[in-house]
Amino acid sequence: MDKHYEIRVFGRVQGVGFRYAARDKARELGLKGWVENMHDGSVCAAVQGESSDCNTFIHWCSEGTGYSWVDRLEVSEKPVTDYHGFEIRHRGFFNY
Repeated sequence: MDKHYEIRVFGRVQGVGFRYAARDKARELGLKGWVENMHDGSVCAAVQGESSDCNTFIHWCSEGTGYSWVDRLEVSEKPVTDYHGFEIRHRGFFNY
């Protein structure tokens, strides 16, 4: 059964390759959705797929990459939607 979660990751998560690593991890797990930098320095991601795969991705987000550190996560379940693949969203700004 598919689940859909929105994850907000706070800490040092911009300018350290977090979005690209998150994209790779989501694709490895077969998840659909997106990831993007937010104006406040956090990263937001939406993932949809099998519950266990989503939980694996959420756990991965709590650990971050070798160049990032994660202070906290905010996770909320959302209604299932129709994503096609997993992409990095670009808002045309960088907040490093």
